[in-house]
Amino acid sequence: MTVLHLADEGEATDLVAFLSRLLHYDRGAAVRLQAAGTALAVFGRPPSFEVLAVRAVRLAKPYENGLDATLDVTVSAGEFLESVDDTAATAAVPAAVTGPPWAGVLPPRGGWRAEPGLPLPEALRATVAAAVAEFRSRTRELVPEQRTRAALDRIGRDIWSREVGQTPLPVRAVHAAQSLGFLRPGAAPDGGREPAETPPALLSSGAWLRLRTPYGSIAVRRAAGLGTFDLSVR
Repeated sequence: MTVLHLADEGEATDLVAFLSRLLHYDRGAAVRLQAAGTALAVFGRPPSFEVLAVRAVRLAKPYENGLDATLDVTVSAGEFLESVDDTAATAAVPAAVTGPPWAGVLPPRGGWRAEPGLPLPEALRATVAAAVAEFRSRTRELVPEQRTRAALDRIGRDIWSREVGQTPLPVRAVHAAQSLGFLRPGAAPDGGREPAETPPALLSSGAWLRLRTPYGSIAVRRAAGLGTFDLSVR
């Protein structure tokens, strides 16, 4: 069995938190793992947000016995979570599963350029809070016979497809980052809050946008010729 040696217990703890959040939204979630050298990328898609979430994990060495090879496999998120040993800082790679369609359409590895106009972290968190409050308020205003799934979806699309600040990034990408723990305030080594957070960055490559934070990234892809984003396979 392939064993991944994580850099330290902190990496294991963060990986457990990320996988647990994905499984909160989809108990049958799959993740695609790509590893080379001492870097592991874990890709997942929380269905409520229609985005790709990416968690980078530092490795002490790629595989058991330090084999010089690369890894690219789609596995059960639940089985991968169960294999993580926080104390030993290791994770066993489960058997491969048939990947969902999104697993075959990943963001490019290179060619990213910075995009201007992204608000600061506090403003991003405030944007999400305001959007959640608006969604709750508008759905509460619906009489029971109007509170259908279609009506809720229409309200959601209106709110979550709005653009953030002066950027083309949809609000749902920021909501996903917040919900997956990517927008949490930074912490100083002594446990206190840093006087200044490391701000997230907005990057683009072709049709893709990527919200990058110190804790992970959210990627969305613009539909060809449209002002919307999707993850459909061409």
